[in-house]
Amino acid sequence: MLPVPTWLRVLIAPLGGLGLFVIEFFDSSFPPLPFVADLLVVRLTVHKPEFMLYYAAMATLGSLVGCFWLYYLAKKGGEAMFRRSAGGRAEHIRDWVLRYKFLGIAVPAILPPPLPFKPFILAAGVFQVPKRTFALALVVGRGFRYTAEGLLAIFFGEQVIRYLMHNKVQFLLIVLAIVAVYAVTWWLLSRRAHTH
Repeated sequence: MLPVPTWLRVLIAPLGGLGLFVIEFFDSSFPPLPFVADLLVVRLTVHKPEFMLYYAAMATLGSLVGCFWLYYLAKKGGEAMFRRSAGGRAEHIRDWVLRYKFLGIAVPAILPPPLPFKPFILAAGVFQVPKRTFALALVVGRGFRYTAEGLLAIFFGEQVIRYLMHNKVQFLLIVLAIVAVYAVTWWLLSRRAHTH
């Protein structure tokens, strides 16, 4: 059985996609519940694989709404909150988000803990990343993450989460490699389009 807290299994799991929405809303806007949504996406998909895209979409939508809540709080004057959350990495996160905007949100949205996620959301609000870019980056990043987990759950069952939790570094490296390939391809295509 997956290590989902008992109270969450009792209260949230029977709600299916709605439960995922609630979990991801709270995870994205309040003190985090690391890996809980990931565990539930896998668990629910194993039991009802035909609903996998629905589960991934509801988790992504919950994250989007929760992150927008945080984004607006930060936009209204949350630089102190951002710097407190980011700690010594504040300048690096600020530079990353301001320079890359879309990738500055999409990449952290894909990557699992222990990589911090909320400082990037706060930075997007404080430094006013455009809302459309912010929303698209979140949908792409979280959508990729939860759809990939759902597909892995269909093919490999519940042991997927055990593997991911015990091999976080390898998983992180695989995701970073995929993101790097995507970024290089996007850069080459945009450069080619610009020259034409």
